Amino acid sequence: MESSSAQIRRDWANTLHRWGLTNFAATLLEALEPLNLFGAQMVYLTQPVLTTFVPAEYLDALADLLEDPQTAQSFITVLREADTRRHT
Repeated sequence: MESSSAQIRRDWANTLHRWGLTNFAATLLEALEPLNLFGAQMVYLTQPVLTTFVPAEYLDALADLLEDPQTAQSFITVLREADTRRHT
């Protein structure tokens, strides 16, 4: 059975794909990789405000993704593959 975080990451990827932002998001995650831990802390810090727009479990999954370099890299790979499929 798949974890809820994995399902949420798939939801994030699908949303970015629908908006045509997969390549942008992947590039941003790669470029800002040294700041991912700081980004995760910012998600936690702003969560009370952000939960007005995004469910808390989605923000937790985003923070978890930013905290774990392997998870971030696998998410970038998923985004790049989705962008490749979109252009073929």
